[in-house]
Amino acid sequence: MRFSIPVLGLPLLALAACSPIQDRTRDGLIAAGLSPKLAGCMAKPMAEQLSVPQLRKLASIGRQPGEGGGRKQLLKRLRALDDPEIVSVTATAAALCSVGLG
Repeated sequence: MRFSIPVLGLPLLALAACSPIQDRTRDGLIAAGLSPKLAGCMAKPMAEQLSVPQLRKLASIGRQPGEGGGRKQLLKRLRALDDPEIVSVTATAAALCSVGLG
């Protein structure tokens, strides 16, 4: 019985550890030009499905001065990272969130 408390605490600990990554992913998507609502929706699946090195690569694609925002520009910058998994996960998250399934 005394082992039940730590075991129950593990999922909460894991959830707490994911939150900063998800928050950073959301903030990066907003900085890249997406709406806060869309970025918030996309951040969770992206943070769950991409590795830490991939998320670091993703963080490097801020919006350039004078460049428009939005999904098309984001996907263009993502393709330049030369990582098909980042493009796939991001595009899938964007599509699902856009139709309300994310």
